[in-house]
Amino acid sequence: MGVRVIVIGGGVAGAATALALCRGGADVTVYEAYEDPAGEVGSFVSLASNGLRGLDALGCLARVRAAGVDVPRQRMWSAGGHLLGDVPRGRVSGDPLHSVTLMRGRLVAELRQAAQEAGARIVTGARLTGLTETAAEVVVEFADGRRDTADLLVAADGIWSTVRGLLDPAAPRPEYAGLYSVSGVSRMADVEPGVFNMTFARNGAFLHLAVGDEVWWSAQVAEPVEPDRNGVDWLARVAELYKEATPSAVLAATTRLQPTVILHAVDPIQTWHTDRLVLIGDAAHPVGAGQGASMAIEDALALAAALRTEPAIPDALTAYDTERRPRIVKVLRTAEDNRGAKKAGPVKRWLQAVMMRVFVPLVYERATAWLYSYEPARQRERAGSR
Repeated sequence: MGVRVIVIGGGVAGAATALALCRGGADVTVYEAYEDPAGEVGSFVSLASNGLRGLDALGCLARVRAAGVDVPRQRMWSAGGHLLGDVPRGRVSGDPLHSVTLMRGRLVAELRQAAQEAGARIVTGARLTGLTETAAEVVVEFADGRRDTADLLVAADGIWSTVRGLLDPAAPRPEYAGLYSVSGVSRMADVEPGVFNMTFARNGAFLHLAVGDEVWWSAQVAEPVEPDRNGVDWLARVAELYKEATPSAVLAATTRLQPTVILHAVDPIQTWHTDRLVLIGDAAHPVGAGQGASMAIEDALALAAALRTEPAIPDALTAYDTERRPRIVKVLRTAEDNRGAKKAGPVKRWLQAVMMRVFVPLVYERATAWLYSYEPARQRERAGSR
């Protein structure tokens, strides 16, 4: 590949992209605004089989699996504790790649380490303030006065992307999605391992799973006004909203809380790239639906594949856009449906529970196979060359 690349953002998307490009021969420097990005990234994250196949193509599946826990099954429960569905978690039946859940900070750390081992340079505490694109290169400027140049700039700086605003000042901005997520860790017995439990409670979705001798949980609360983060007793607030038997028991056993995450959504972003600049991950398409990390990994592989196969960077970025956009549009529709389900009122939630008892056993796997069975570009190239 032989190109000089600057990646802005050292989270999942940035680290995965640095790894993919370094493995393809690029000279990559990652600039991350936070000194310790792993400390800024919230609670746990799940990787579905499509994301795991991407990690396999990047050569770091084993290390990520070792950092988390395999979760083969997902069970969905009504507010009253009735089982609505028991399905493979993040995969189709028979897929040997079980969904993996781990702390997001640990995923970032493993990807960053793998990228550095592949040759990437990672600079922390560097906040982008400006950029200039010419026909020959991209020049970037940082708050501390430093400058750098590259053949290609990859913006992996998340939903609040600075680069997106510099690329297109009229680009849509994040808005509160009507949901926030409070997460924590509990100590309790009798929670079956290997199961991701989702309770559709009266006031939102409650998630929990056993991880060793701990239980990781997350309560997704639908409230119309963005909550004030200062001075809120989040555990008391969630306990007030989630009085159902299972959530109450998990909450009562809480030993520590994770940072509360305020969920935002962005209207579709039309401009993903210029001739020497490209947005990836949440900077281009915040998807949610439990697929944010997996989509970022897919993006990284698709971008690396395009740069390998196209003769010029502008052509590669156009090919990347063509490859990724149809799939992302479909995932975004799924994410919007999921947010709508989580914000439903009590009556609508009851109707959803009735429908799920029919829907899940009959069509769930067929309806999600397109998402979980996806193979990254690198694996498709291998198949085509045989």
